[in-house]
Amino acid sequence: MKKLLLSPVALRFSAIVFLLALAALAIPQTAPVAIPSVKIGLEGAKNQGELGSSLQILALLTVLSIAPAILILTTSFTRIVIILSLTRTALGTQSIPPNQVIIGLSLFLSLYVMSPTYTEINDTALKPYTAKQITFDQAVEKAQMPLRKFMLKNTYSKDLKLFVDLRKEKATPKDVSLITLIPAFILSELKTAFIVGFYIFIPFVIIDLVVASVLMSLGMMMMPPSVVSLPAKLLVFVLADGWSLIVSAIMAGYM
Repeated sequence: MKKLLLSPVALRFSAIVFLLALAALAIPQTAPVAIPSVKIGLEGAKNQGELGSSLQILALLTVLSIAPAILILTTSFTRIVIILSLTRTALGTQSIPPNQVIIGLSLFLSLYVMSPTYTEINDTALKPYTAKQITFDQAVEKAQMPLRKFMLKNTYSKDLKLFVDLRKEKATPKDVSLITLIPAFILSELKTAFIVGFYIFIPFVIIDLVVASVLMSLGMMMMPPSVVSLPAKLLVFVLADGWSLIVSAIMAGYM
């Protein structure tokens, strides 16, 4: 019979494992770690100023929770993202550009459009409030004015009248409340986006019709028209510098 020989490396490895096992057995068992508990309660405010600060913090947290909705519905984001999405659909590329690219481009274009409004809000409301030159209520009132001006400029009078009549308000467009102005602005943005999308679809539909007619005349009925029309639409779109035209048209609508 052959003798089983262990190499020096194997012997060293076995010795290390044996020593680690002995060390693990030598470690005393510690007491279990206590799980911390979280308590939420209400305590009495020492003065009215402390109560006011607490309410302001609560209001700020509430605003931050609905910040995405405010960003989408009170800026140019809605119109831009719909127009870019309809452009992608008209091209026939269902997932190119990806949704992340469409949303990211819409976000940065919205920031570009809204930068004058946000700059005015910062200069007239935020900076004086942080410098303690005006109160919180005055800052909120001053911050509404540039945003109200932007939304009134891009809201159809017919849509604004619709919501004013529904609430039975007797106010001029400059004095209308934000609760009435915001849905009217959203409705106008949706309407404008679909109008622009319709004009974007027209040339691509014509290309599809031409390609389908040519394939039919050639007797190539089994070939899907999209196989030929997609490269043709991409070629026309690139030669016409389509993205620049669409972005410039969107920007011109807000200037």
